[in-house]
Amino acid sequence: MTLDLSAFLKSMLSVSGLSGHEAPVRKIIQDAWMPLADELSLSRLGSLHALQRGVAPEPRPSLLAMAHMDAIGLIVSGIQDGFLRFTQIGGVDARILPGQMVMVHGRQELPGMVVQPPARLLPAGFQDKPVPMEYLWIDLGLMPKEVERLVRVGDLVSFAQPPFETGGETLVGHSLDNRASVACLTHFLDILRERPHAWDVWAVASVQEEVTLGGARTSAFQLKPSLALVVDVTFGASPGSPAHLTFPLGKGPTLGWGPNIHPYLFKSFKDLTERLEIPFTVEVMPRHSGTDAYGVQVVESGIPCMVISIPLRYMHTPVEMVKVKDITRAGRLMAEFVAELPVDYLQKINWED
Repeated sequence: MTLDLSAFLKSMLSVSGLSGHEAPVRKIIQDAWMPLADELSLSRLGSLHALQRGVAPEPRPSLLAMAHMDAIGLIVSGIQDGFLRFTQIGGVDARILPGQMVMVHGRQELPGMVVQPPARLLPAGFQDKPVPMEYLWIDLGLMPKEVERLVRVGDLVSFAQPPFETGGETLVGHSLDNRASVACLTHFLDILRERPHAWDVWAVASVQEEVTLGGARTSAFQLKPSLALVVDVTFGASPGSPAHLTFPLGKGPTLGWGPNIHPYLFKSFKDLTERLEIPFTVEVMPRHSGTDAYGVQVVESGIPCMVISIPLRYMHTPVEMVKVKDITRAGRLMAEFVAELPVDYLQKINWED
């Protein structure tokens, strides 16, 4: 398979797949992974599992490579005079909502727009400030009776900003958190398909990371890997952002360092990245990483984890931005690590920082 990474990413960004409702994007990922895997399956929660078998004699150790496929979004919480009240699924900043195009997934797909009342009609405290979500509406441009017929409380609402490319291999769109990492995982599988590797490899597109970490915990429990690599996005540098908390686009992935990351795995990745001359930055994660690794690490007796992140600007907005070469670099790094992973690696690993 020769993966057109940008086209694959755009296909994932053109469908919904909110946390707890990932089926639309899972179908696209499943089709892409079919030729790259020896076996595909679903967990009971809906995470997608792809197995590439290793070449070492059985019983072989196994490695889990995980990226979550779910996205933040909205859900209808009320209907009044043909307008929709809504609340959030995952972390949505109400400041970015007014004027956004959305798709309401009712009895049919219904395009709409998030709107706010004129300032003079808002409570006095909000007339010159960002408007809280409770005062915002979705306008479908339909008559009230038509809205009542087509929309129900509990219907999902996804962002409808179409993906687009800017100069310099930069892609913009909603849900790049974390479908950029799913693309990375797919690139990883594409490379490994042509590279013998001793270990069994489980690639997992997990569900519900934005709300429960349920996919990470349940898939790790089901698959019981010896090691885990978790791929996610991190905060990309932009004007006005603090330099010590953000990371430049186009300068490679970040390697996480903190309590969710096993020190021996971190050293292995740092040494490999330097040897391959892949640019990278160390990302300090002093508490939990805010990724699926937080769930995977503590399953059963504990699973040694590594976190690799892709810098992304404007996180949790409909116009997230990534550099495609950061995605491919992260995928190549993971593939090289697995291809070189000796069967006795677990005998060397120890918790020393």
